[in-house]
Order: sequence, then C-alpha cells, then structure tokens
Amino acid sequence: MSKTSQQNTSTDASGASVIHTQAHSSGLQQVPQLVPVSPGGGGKAVPPSKQGKKNSFVDRNSDEYRQRRERNNMAVKKSRLKSKQKAQDTLQRVNQLKEENERLEAKIKLLTKELSVLKDLFLEHAHNFADNVQPVGTETSTTNPENSGQ
Repeated sequence: MSKTSQQNTSTDASGASVIHTQAHSSGLQQVPQLVPVSPGGGGKAVPPSKQGKKNSFVDRNSDEYRQRRERNNMAVKKSRLKSKQKAQDTLQRVNQLKEENERLEAKIKLLTKELSVLKDLFLEHAHNFADNVQPVGTETSTTNPENSGQ
C-alpha cells in the first residue's frame, strides 16, 4: 500500500500561505502554515502595541500633535531632572562615605598606636616582674627552731 499525496499552496486574506494536501482522494485539507510570502523571509517583527497604528501622515499643526509633543517634552524634562538628581544624590553619598572612611582610618591609626604603647607597657611590666621574682628552688628559707621538733 503506497500513500500518495498532493500539495497545493494558496495565500489567504492575511497573507499567510495555506498548504492544501490531498491523500487517497479523501478531499482537500487546509493546514495553515506560516510560510513567508516574499523570498527574503519576511521582515522585522512588529510589537503588538504598534500593530494597530498605521504610518499615516500626522498634521504637525493639529492640536492633538501639539498636546502629544507638550506631554513628551514634559516627560523628557522630568526624566532628565530625575536622572540629574539621582547623580547628585550618588555624588553626595560618595562624599559622605569618603569622609567616614577617612575618620575610620584615623581612628584605626590612633587605636593601633595606643595598642602599641599598651603592649610596650605590659612587656616592660612583665619583664620587671620576672626580674623581681626568684625561682622557687633557689629561695633561701630559714627554719624556725620552734617548729623543727614537731
């Protein structure tokens, strides 16, 4: 049993190609497929927000156009001011952090110096203490004659 099929291609109203196939005289079946009509392979995909808009001529003297331009100009100004403010805030924060860093580095330097002085004092005290204490085995002990008989 060999299956034979025939294909016919047509274009529907939306510009998409529709392939009609016929197998074993069962009739035509419509199978919609997205096949580019032009040999170049189509074009850019259009976002859904712009599909409904047509590239019609816009009267630059119309009130609607002037209102759109006014709103756009205000939005651009607002965006630029916001960006400028954000940059200023960032610069101010950087300066604050630099000052804090300098203070902390000065504090580290001071504490390191204090630690060094305290270490020196401790070592000097420990050395003097060691010189004043005699080892236990070398001490001279005097025996009390009263306690020697007991």
